[in-house]
Amino acid sequence: METAVGGGKSVPRYVQIAEEIVQQIRAGILKPGDMVPSESELVERYGVSGGTIRKAMVEVRASDLVETRQGKGSMVKARPPVRHRSSDRFKRSHRQGGKAAYLAESEQSGAKAGVSVLYIGPTDVPNDIAERLGVPAGTQVLARRRLYFRNETPVETATSYLPWDVAKDIPELFAKNPGGGGIYARLEDHGHEFAEFVETLQARLATKAEASELALSPGASVVHLIREARTTEDRVVEVCDTLMAADQFVFSYRIPASD
Repeated sequence: METAVGGGKSVPRYVQIAEEIVQQIRAGILKPGDMVPSESELVERYGVSGGTIRKAMVEVRASDLVETRQGKGSMVKARPPVRHRSSDRFKRSHRQGGKAAYLAESEQSGAKAGVSVLYIGPTDVPNDIAERLGVPAGTQVLARRRLYFRNETPVETATSYLPWDVAKDIPELFAKNPGGGGIYARLEDHGHEFAEFVETLQARLATKAEASELALSPGASVVHLIREARTTEDRVVEVCDTLMAADQFVFSYRIPASD
């Protein structure tokens, strides 16, 4: 095994090479958007085997500083993660100011946000969503599926499910652009005042289809988040099923210490 000696102990050579590449990224020698040198270039530079370089790149990718695209190699990530702040991301003042939660988050991180509407229309509600909405499985509901972008890179898919008896009287919910403040603002405009939003998160590996849709490297992690929007009348008027590229989001929660 190729090793280097440092600090009184032997360090695998691939680890040393990975640490050097990571330091080059953090020092700005390799800048956001730059391609990491190819395997053949690194073999020549360090005088090691291709297997050693491949092991080194596994370590570099684990640092979460690069993204790998099939057939294109590894590129230094260009964007800081969006930060979710549970204490303020659904503040009514954001909606009244014409900003949906995703746009408010992206602005806070200095990123350019975009959204592509993939589907709006009736659908038979999935069993797990039906239970959250309090309707029978297979009931017709309104579905709104979107793909969200940061700096023109897809980072999140989200499908909102709304009870048909609620959605049918709000024509803006059937439009690609529901207006300033998003669908939550339109729901409140029609008397559905929100009391709380409840989110459940689970981290897992992306499926092949999910990795393709979000332009992720094979084996990348995602966060599956399901949110319930509950009104002051204790009714869930929307369930949002969201899948996010894990390396693009940081979740920060404020938890009261008192009863």
